[in-house]
Amino acid sequence: MQFDLGPDPRTDILRRLQAALIVAFGRIVRPADKRRSPEWVLVHGVIGAQTKTAASNASTEGLLAEYGSWEAVAATPVAELEAQLQRQTFPSVAAKRLKDCLGTIIAARGSVDLRHLSNLPTDEAMVWLEALPGVARKNSAGVMNASTFARKAMVIDGHHRRIMQRMGVVPAKADTARTYDALMPIVPPEWSAADMDEHHLLLKKLGQTHCRPRKPLCEGCPARRDCETGAVTS
Repeated sequence: MQFDLGPDPRTDILRRLQAALIVAFGRIVRPADKRRSPEWVLVHGVIGAQTKTAASNASTEGLLAEYGSWEAVAATPVAELEAQLQRQTFPSVAAKRLKDCLGTIIAARGSVDLRHLSNLPTDEAMVWLEALPGVARKNSAGVMNASTFARKAMVIDGHHRRIMQRMGVVPAKADTARTYDALMPIVPPEWSAADMDEHHLLLKKLGQTHCRPRKPLCEGCPARRDCETGAVTS
């Protein structure tokens, strides 16, 4: 016999956290006309390891401006791509991963075109993406959520994962995939894809200001009410 234990209390924690972060930082909403194509978001993620978002934005736009299409980027020698990706923290790694990733898509689909993913359930689409070179859970969720697909998938970066761990919402040593798997079942059911995108962007802001990797500033942190770490430092 299975017993209905009722709603997970962590769902209300996420609701309270969202409200508190909006009060603290204001709304951070991605306008519909600012959503990029799935292919653009994929490339941005593949080249973006440990690189600031603004730099990866510039690099992604620069590649399209220079070569005109993702197929032309895929045909470019790795050494040339590396020269184009000097804004990235690891340009040589970014160049090889990008060429391998785009080449794999072309081999499977004939061109760099991800429209077929719109016909798949989100979980299946993410599995397809994560089979590509250089694509892990953060990037696959980003393609689903932050692109024109606008699907309900939570993007998890280092800030997001660290905050969830410190709050006790996910296990202390959960990696990105495990954090995603722990969070998705407890996301408030009324949240839209846009709400989930804003939640991620607000948590990124919190991680840059209060919940920093070293010496978190718990005093005045808007998440402190529900945070296990914050309670210890009270």
